[in-house]
Amino acid sequence: MSDYPMIIDGKPVTSTEWITVENPASGAPYAQAPACTPDQLDAAMQSAARAQISWAADPAHRRHALQECAAVLSKNLEQIAALLTIEQGKPIAESRREIGAAAAWFTYYSALDQPVQVVQDDAAARIEVHHKPLGVIAAITPWNYPILLASWKLAPALRAGNSVVLKPSPFTPLTSLLIGRLFTEALPAGVLNVISGPNELGPLVTAHPTPRKISFTGSTRTGKQVAETAAATLKRVTLELGGNDAAIVLDDIDPGAIAEKLFWSAFINNGQTCIAIKRLFVPQSAYDKYVEALAAIADTAVLGAGTDPATQLGPLNNPAQRDRVTALVDEAVRSGARIATDSSAFDSSGYFHRPTILADVPDSARVVAEEQFGPALPILGYDSVDEAIARANSTEFGLAGSVWGSDTERAQKVADRLECGTAWVNTHAAPSPRAPFTGVKDSGLGVENGPWGLDSYTQLQTQYIART
Repeated sequence: MSDYPMIIDGKPVTSTEWITVENPASGAPYAQAPACTPDQLDAAMQSAARAQISWAADPAHRRHALQECAAVLSKNLEQIAALLTIEQGKPIAESRREIGAAAAWFTYYSALDQPVQVVQDDAAARIEVHHKPLGVIAAITPWNYPILLASWKLAPALRAGNSVVLKPSPFTPLTSLLIGRLFTEALPAGVLNVISGPNELGPLVTAHPTPRKISFTGSTRTGKQVAETAAATLKRVTLELGGNDAAIVLDDIDPGAIAEKLFWSAFINNGQTCIAIKRLFVPQSAYDKYVEALAAIADTAVLGAGTDPATQLGPLNNPAQRDRVTALVDEAVRSGARIATDSSAFDSSGYFHRPTILADVPDSARVVAEEQFGPALPILGYDSVDEAIARANSTEFGLAGSVWGSDTERAQKVADRLECGTAWVNTHAAPSPRAPFTGVKDSGLGVENGPWGLDSYTQLQTQYIART
């Protein structure tokens, strides 16, 4: 238990209560993490508030510290990745990529500046616009990419001069607690506090009077609750919420040429990715070819524990998510869909679900209308591009989408009509630290990444210098 303490004011802190973290590949308890008490939450917030003042005053130190954070992640990549695979379930190669990507986010923000903007400079006055930090940020992260999504919040928040209290998901707290301890090498005490606890800890964090912003990634339902709680004290919010991403394949491209890319764009992290393909629209004239090609890939994908280097698809992270995917597939079959892949039970005590390709699925089926967040992909035929666009947009979600075709200009014109924050052409699930990431409709509020993400952790101050 002492291997995974919380970090408050730069020091390891345990608790009198604990939460159990399971290994999803076996379903067995792996470790325990401290359950943060209300007094410890207060201590973390007070520590962050104290540290933020001197942290904000030294931009050069912040730049260097973020470079050090990137170096810490790179130096300890194997240790962090191994722990991530154990608690999250993803294959070890994917865990390594996640830690490497998190290091890249810190490196990017370490070099990003917010110059003063001069909007008037004449005989009457000089008017400057400055970016000022907000203060303390509460960052709440999910269980699918606990370290990468933490870096999306920590790197810009810290670069802008804020301090952070990070609360990871109770399903995957261990890697966040580990990087909190490792980052004490790079960050002054109190600048980053990492706490852990059950789901009930989240509302205590969002209702706490100290943070001036909540940065949350998770479900739309919980995101709305976060927004409601934050409104009571006029906290700012960034909410990266659910997605039901549609991919539209045009009729000018060979199914065999893109089937592999389509499959892994849908089944990345076993489908537990907010921007994975969740609905695949293909021309009716080539429908059977797509079903057969994707089913063949699914049935040859290697399923197993993420610690095995041969594994391509690990377990789902928790039993509730496994049961949800199973229920959505069963409901689709009752609605007339057919399973085009091996549907036999996978012999394991872990939270496994075979990769499932669903054909002949009605749009009314929940696996189409809702975000499945798991290894089940409905393939939907269309007769016209206008029809495919209308069906892709007929959802309350709008996180991302993609269009695939050999004529890139034509594909981009179709992508331009998608109602989503990110529209890819001939690729999918490819975020960049340089590009804004945002959702429309019920997929969220605010923006992450790029200079826009950095700006979101600041408030503007106008400085008016009168000329006498």
